[in-house]
Amino acid sequence: MVKEGAGRSSRRRRSMVCGEGRRGTAPAPAAAPWSPGTMSSPKENVSLLFKLYCLTVMTLVAATYTVALRYTRTVETELYFSTTAVCITEVIKLFLSVGILAKETGSLARLITSLKENVLGSPKELLKLSVPSLAYALQNNMTFVALSNLDAAVYQVTYQLKIPCTALCTVLMLSRSLSKLQWFSVFMLCGGVTLVQWKPAQATKVQVEQNPWLGFGAIAVAVLCSGFAGVYFEKVLKSSDTSLWVRNIQMYLSGIVVTLFSVYMSEGAQVLEKGFFYGYTYYVWFVIFLASVGGLYTSVVVKYTDNIMKGFSAAAAIVLSTIASVILFGLQITVTFLLGALLVCISIYLYGLPRQDTTKIQPSETKSSKERLVTV
Repeated sequence: MVKEGAGRSSRRRRSMVCGEGRRGTAPAPAAAPWSPGTMSSPKENVSLLFKLYCLTVMTLVAATYTVALRYTRTVETELYFSTTAVCITEVIKLFLSVGILAKETGSLARLITSLKENVLGSPKELLKLSVPSLAYALQNNMTFVALSNLDAAVYQVTYQLKIPCTALCTVLMLSRSLSKLQWFSVFMLCGGVTLVQWKPAQATKVQVEQNPWLGFGAIAVAVLCSGFAGVYFEKVLKSSDTSLWVRNIQMYLSGIVVTLFSVYMSEGAQVLEKGFFYGYTYYVWFVIFLASVGGLYTSVVVKYTDNIMKGFSAAAAIVLSTIASVILFGLQITVTFLLGALLVCISIYLYGLPRQDTTKIQPSETKSSKERLVTV
């Protein structure tokens, strides 16, 4: 009996020791899915090299598109119809979106089913997406008018007015708020644009007749359309779980109808007489390529960048457009242009700075509060 009791007690002691060993050795933690506050976001895990690649792509697309479009509107001898170029851009974007959606669905049958449900079977959604497509069509046409009357560098700086327009639409339509620094940067940007437009820089190598006030008015309409359409499209995206590319297809279908109507109304007789592709050169097709493929590509890689990188991209695009304008068009840079461009670049950077979260208690505040409790 004594031996059995001793054996049981020794076995109990061994099991307790083993249990302590198991409790003391923590198992390897399982890989948890990403959630805010637990680990770095996917955007933070992207390598610096890839971020620089995305930044370079966005900068080159923005600067090259502006300079190339300006070249085709001022240097080419046979001027093409800008409305037809906008229409072709919408067609290319539609086919590209269908191709990307086909890759997402994984099979032709699923693609056809998705298109039947979301396009043919959803006339209300098509009507809803016709609102931003109309705004984007007007914006793209106004871009051609603006770059026909303003230098590429002046356009690039002035077009940054889309930031305050988008901010205002965000406040009104999405009920968001801006920080004091963001409001300050908005007013600084408007001041910089005012300086640039006060005495616009002139290009000596451009012989076509230009109207700077018409160009500025076109930019004003374009940035208003851009801000409204962007916020409206964001609101539509967040109202349902429908794929981004399905929404793009719905919008581009409406855009094709709208742009074809604008071709008929504005230049219908001339298009019938000279042809839809009158005046098209390799440079024109390059502009259309940048407007369609480049725009979609930038929208894809933009998720890997933050607001600060977008600000650097916009500032770099302004610098590159200015250098190209001096070389290609003989742009004469003025002091007011330099000062205004500098203010615009600084305001873009300030606007993109992350907002400080004041709802969380800082560690130092927590420590000091605990010390006060202890002393009490």
